Amino acid sequence: MTTIFTHIINGNIPGTFVYRDDLCVAFMSINPLADGHVLVVPVQEVDHWIDMSPELSQHMFTVSHRLSRALHKAFPCERVGLLIAGYEVNHCHIHLVPTQTMHELNFANAAQSVERERLEANAEKIIAAL
Repeated sequence: MTTIFTHIINGNIPGTFVYRDDLCVAFMSINPLADGHVLVVPVQEVDHWIDMSPELSQHMFTVSHRLSRALHKAFPCERVGLLIAGYEVNHCHIHLVPTQTMHELNFANAAQSVERERLEANAEKIIAAL
């Protein structure tokens, strides 16, 4: 079954992208834990992160590292948190979240919705920092 992330990757559903290559994409979370919350998603539909090939996993973490440096620059923070939960969508994804405290990594605090203009402005900051 095609996931919502595949629909976003293929352009069937709007997404606010900050990165794209042949193996993975990164786009803004529509339910962010903080401004700058990005999802790094493999193009290939892989449900559980431990099922990714070692090569894909390495690539995803290399991209996540690069994006995290940009997030830290664009959204001054104590740390950029990295989470792999895998319960929300059955398509592996890495959450990158600029944070000041551990408390900010609680999904109960996720925004219910965010204006597209805000997502686009945050994406522009990340792209400029890359």
